[in-house]
Amino acid sequence: MIPKPPPREGQLGFIYLPPYRIQGISVAGEQAVVHVPELDIVFDIGLSPRATLAAGTVCLSHAHMDHVAGLPYWFSQRSFQKLGTGRVLCHPKLVRPLQLMMESWIDLERQKTPHEIVGIEPDSHYALRPNLNVCAIEVSHSAPALGFSVIENRSKLKEEFQGLPQDRLRELKVSGTEISRISEIPLVAYTGDTEIGPFLYRDEFSKAKIVITECTFFEKEHRDRARVGRHIHVDDLLPLMEAWKAESVVVVHMSRRTNLQFARERLNEVLGSHMDRVHILMDHRTNRQRLEQQVLMSGEALVKKSLTQNLPAPSPEK
Repeated sequence: MIPKPPPREGQLGFIYLPPYRIQGISVAGEQAVVHVPELDIVFDIGLSPRATLAAGTVCLSHAHMDHVAGLPYWFSQRSFQKLGTGRVLCHPKLVRPLQLMMESWIDLERQKTPHEIVGIEPDSHYALRPNLNVCAIEVSHSAPALGFSVIENRSKLKEEFQGLPQDRLRELKVSGTEISRISEIPLVAYTGDTEIGPFLYRDEFSKAKIVITECTFFEKEHRDRARVGRHIHVDDLLPLMEAWKAESVVVVHMSRRTNLQFARERLNEVLGSHMDRVHILMDHRTNRQRLEQQVLMSGEALVKKSLTQNLPAPSPEK
């Protein structure tokens, strides 16, 4: 008898939430890696899929194996492919252990892999770009852990100067008058592994455009297991969804034992009308169907069809 090939594994989940792509693999106990290419960051690096090599920064929530095991390889491949030295942002308590981990590879490989390990204190910001920062939020897990929120700094004209002509605004600015203020706009927040707590209700989460949240337990009888492991249970999500103003909430860190259909049913049961904002990263079929619908709604499918048939593309208003 001809043997069956091994099961196909490692397919990245993909969700397009304009203007951001959320892609990666997140299976509790196996691997967690969530990549946002537009922000040039990866949240956790349990393994290192090829797509993640393009990102220059890893925001490491904690150092459990399924969240950190891919870090040495990511550092190595960034260097090998001449993509620059990779940087990891982590809890200050993890800096020395991670340094020791990288030092151990020197004896194994007989070479030193370029890397940068940066401890980021809770409630502090790290500049990714001149107008873009990542904020670290201490969360509660079974190991030192951080959540993250990527925040854009936008300059906004103060209310008292709105409506003035440009010439007058230039005069005020030249005279030294501060005519604008900086607004902090949370773009994408990541809870990492955590139990529910007041830290998840902070502005960095509640005002984010997108929240990526773990939800590890779905069975009603597993509330105690979630509490012991300091994870979020599906029944914890309703008050969070009521507080979070996010346009989209992406659920990650489901275990392999959780049936997707059952997870959707439980999410519907618990969240009700909030469900239209919820996406499951590893629900490949649903996410693919949604992407196909996005393509149709954008008119790209009509443009592609017109090109293949050598017909003029439809005008935007049609």
